[in-house]
Amino acid sequence: MAVPKFFEFFEAFLKAVNDGELHSAKEVRSIIEKEMSLSEVELAEMLPSGKQRTFDNRVAWARTYLDKAGLIETPLRGKYRITEAGKQALLSGTKIDISYLDNSENFRAFHSIDSHNTEGNSTPDQSETPNESPLEVLEGAYQQLTSTLADQLMGEVIKLTANEFERLVVKLLLKMGYGSGIDKAGIVTQQSNDGGIDGIIKEDQLGFSQIYIQAKKWDVSRTVNRPDVQGFVGALQGQQAQKGLFITTARFSQGATDYVNNLHNSVKVVLVDGESLTRLMIKHNLGVSVEEVYEVKKLDSDFFADEL
Repeated sequence: MAVPKFFEFFEAFLKAVNDGELHSAKEVRSIIEKEMSLSEVELAEMLPSGKQRTFDNRVAWARTYLDKAGLIETPLRGKYRITEAGKQALLSGTKIDISYLDNSENFRAFHSIDSHNTEGNSTPDQSETPNESPLEVLEGAYQQLTSTLADQLMGEVIKLTANEFERLVVKLLLKMGYGSGIDKAGIVTQQSNDGGIDGIIKEDQLGFSQIYIQAKKWDVSRTVNRPDVQGFVGALQGQQAQKGLFITTARFSQGATDYVNNLHNSVKVVLVDGESLTRLMIKHNLGVSVEEVYEVKKLDSDFFADEL
C-alpha cells in the first residue's frame, strides 16, 4: 500500500493530540504510525530526493495545514496540542479535509497562496488539491525537468563522433575528481592502435594505478551484450590492468552485468550505460549550466523542543 496523502493525515493528527496534552512532532508521528497501522514498507518509503521519509514529510504538512486552520496550536517550542476548534472538528462527524479547513479565514488566505490561487475570495475545492505535499510537488517538477534535460543531453551526445565521445568521457572522469592534480591525467588513445582501450586516467602521480576506458557511442536502443564486455576484459588483461570502465550511450544486457559482477577480484570493471552517463554529466555540470538554485528549508522541531 502507498503512504496516505498529506490531507488524509488531518484527522489522525487531531486524534493523536486529542487528549489536550502537549506533544512533540516525534510523539505525534509515533501515535499516528500505530493508530493507522502503517507497515514497515510504507514507513520506509522515501521522497524522490531520498533525504526524508514520505511519511514524515506528509505528517509535517498536515500539521502546517491544521495549524493554519486553527485546529491545533503551538503554545511551547516544538510542542503541539489540539484547540477547541480542533475538538469540535472531531466531534462534528464531518470529514476533515481541505474543504473543511477552508471554513477558516486564516487558512483560506494561506491556501490561496499555497495553491497559486489569485481569484480573490474564491477558494480551491478538494478536487483541485494535489495529492502530494508542496515539497513532493516541487521534487516531482525537479525530476521532470531533470529527465527532460537528460533526454536533451543524450540528443547532443549521440551527435558526437566516436573520437569526440571518447574525449567527453575522459573529461567527465576528470570532472568527477579522478586524476586530480596530476599533469596530463587523462588521455585518449590513438584510434589506429588502441588495443581495445579508448582512454586512460592516471590515479596517482607516478602512474602506478590507472583506469582503462572503453567508450562506445552506440545507438541508445542497442544492447551491449556479454561478448562485448568480455572483449574489453581481454583488452585489460593484455595491458595487465586491474581497473576498467566500459561506458556507452546504449544499455547493458543482464548477461553483461552478471558477467562483470562475477569477475575475479584481480580485475574490477564498472559499467555505465546511457542513462547513468547523462545523470553523471548533470551531477558534475558537464555540458549543462545552472539556470536557477532554490534552497528549500524546513522547520527543525527538535531544535525548538530542546532547551535553548
